[in-house]
Amino acid sequence: MQRLLLRLLLPALYSERPVAACALLARRAVPALPRLMALRPPAGTGGGGGSGGGCGGGEDPSRAAGQAPQHDGLENVQQKKIFEENKERRHQRKETCPADSVEALMAEMPFVDTDIENEFVVHATSEINIIKKRKRIAGKELEEGSERKKKKKKQYQPNYFISLPITNPEITGSIQAVQDVIIQKDQRLSKAMVRSGSLHVTMLVMHLSNEEEISIAVGALSDSKHFVEGLLKGKTLDLSFQGIDHFRNEVGFVKLAENDHTAILTEIAETMKKIFQEKGILAGEERAFKPHLTFMKLSKSTELRKQVKKIDSSLYEDFKSHYFGDEILHRLDLCSMLKKKQPNGYYYCESSIVFGEKHAAEPDDAELVSLSKRLVENAVLKAVQQYLEETQNKAKQADGSPAKTEEAAGGSKNESDNDNSK
Repeated sequence: MQRLLLRLLLPALYSERPVAACALLARRAVPALPRLMALRPPAGTGGGGGSGGGCGGGEDPSRAAGQAPQHDGLENVQQKKIFEENKERRHQRKETCPADSVEALMAEMPFVDTDIENEFVVHATSEINIIKKRKRIAGKELEEGSERKKKKKKQYQPNYFISLPITNPEITGSIQAVQDVIIQKDQRLSKAMVRSGSLHVTMLVMHLSNEEEISIAVGALSDSKHFVEGLLKGKTLDLSFQGIDHFRNEVGFVKLAENDHTAILTEIAETMKKIFQEKGILAGEERAFKPHLTFMKLSKSTELRKQVKKIDSSLYEDFKSHYFGDEILHRLDLCSMLKKKQPNGYYYCESSIVFGEKHAAEPDDAELVSLSKRLVENAVLKAVQQYLEETQNKAKQADGSPAKTEEAAGGSKNESDNDNSK
């Protein structure tokens, strides 16, 4: 069987793929050659003793059987010849193509010239492109989600709010004093100040898109009066304002002192939020309710926002623990953020609810209020004078011409006198 296979394969393989034939003979044909030789009958067994190696004078039994007399001999000679030639070639190409190496066969394969690295790079690039495509798709989904959130946020942009107005002159006067001091230190912030007539505590914000929703909100405010009175239990709600804080150095506000009354105010805000939402009004915010009295914010002027990014807290350092006064809850208003304000500076009011009656100040109380107002104004005047004196001294050192500074001081004093007379 082995002889037949070698007879059929070796000539064709050698003629088509000589290098592959070398390797195949090295690994397959040569080890099988001794076994082939062993299968052959001994030379010269037919009587002519000789050393002819299959060409002796005696007759081989296989020849007597009618087989080709010289075929095996020629085959043996051809195999020996091929073996010698392959051996010589292996010796010549030992360095580049070892006969006992797998590379000898691989060299004749169809993909021998293929750049495997490039093939893998193509696949890797393809995978990278797929990953990038997935990221782009995910990015688009995120952008669409962000746009939906922005659209929803834009739709819910608050344009109405429930206001607790600040009407105590002691509080408004003290805040005015703080504003004046800040403006003296940084004139640019004059555009950020909230007018005394607009001072309020925001209880709830909402979005009302049409007159129908405004009517519903007015009804919700009216309905909430009963619930608020239930929380007050016939008592007055006295809110104390003390100290100054800020939101991200962009909004300055007066804080409410933490006490039982502040907790009740928070409960009132939450109750009203629930009532408005039950009426179908988009009301309230995600963040927790934090009552505060805003007196300064950069968002009042877009031009100012370009000039001032942050409000320096040192500008109101002296008032961080200042007591501004008390405000009694007597009224809640549904106000518009966009409609034109009233002449006194307060917001356009759609509707209001009043709790009890606001008692007129008795003479003694009126006198105390007037006295406190004068004290605040005097304190402001002293602060302004001190500031001008410092400026005057610096001006003297700079150019030695105090006249202008004195005129400015006199002008500021006259303005203060005019304010006191109003």
